[in-house]
Amino acid sequence: MKKKILIVEDEKSITRFLELELRHEGYEVKVAHDGRSALRMMKEEDWQLVILDIMLPDLSGIEICRRIRSDNQVPIIMLTAKDAVPDRVSGLDAGADDYLTKPFAIEELLARLRAIERRHSWEEEANVIGVTPITLYLDERKAEAYGKEIKLTAREFDLLSYLMQNKNHVLTREMILTKVWGYDYAGDTNVVDVYIRYLRAKLESIGLEYFIETVRGVGYVVREH
Repeated sequence: MKKKILIVEDEKSITRFLELELRHEGYEVKVAHDGRSALRMMKEEDWQLVILDIMLPDLSGIEICRRIRSDNQVPIIMLTAKDAVPDRVSGLDAGADDYLTKPFAIEELLARLRAIERRHSWEEEANVIGVTPITLYLDERKAEAYGKEIKLTAREFDLLSYLMQNKNHVLTREMILTKVWGYDYAGDTNVVDVYIRYLRAKLESIGLEYFIETVRGVGYVVREH
């Protein structure tokens, strides 16, 4: 069965380009040129993915994303002409799975689609952990975001894995130390803070500096938005 994609975009040249390319790749595609039409179509049909422009004539893409997320977990890719970190963060905080900045190459969009399809098979894949937009492949010990690999050391991978497996739960430094470094570790708990900094530096380079949250006086948490 063909996967159904809803494109929400008011620029007709872009929608025509996306329609042709995605249909060529085997997807079933429909288009909404404004937010209200998009929300109506979301209720009328089941979709496997939404490509959503952030700048629309009536409702913003951010608002549409929030409304969709109130009762639907369909994957959403935001399209935006804005490349500032606050704009990217706003889209992801509203519930988007990924974003692309215009202009973009169709090859990159297709790679993002494939990455999302992999992430959304978590329930069927016991060896995969996902917290948007990062996926960990445990058997391969591989981390990925936005369709690209994040290069991690063995300890960084174990630390990120433990945080993601316990998403939405605040973990103390002692809990992290025991699980990631082992019961017999005799060093300082500051090693946790050091490796959190290492991880954040790598995540910051791809716009995910917010991914690991510090809970002052307690520890760290990764939250599913």
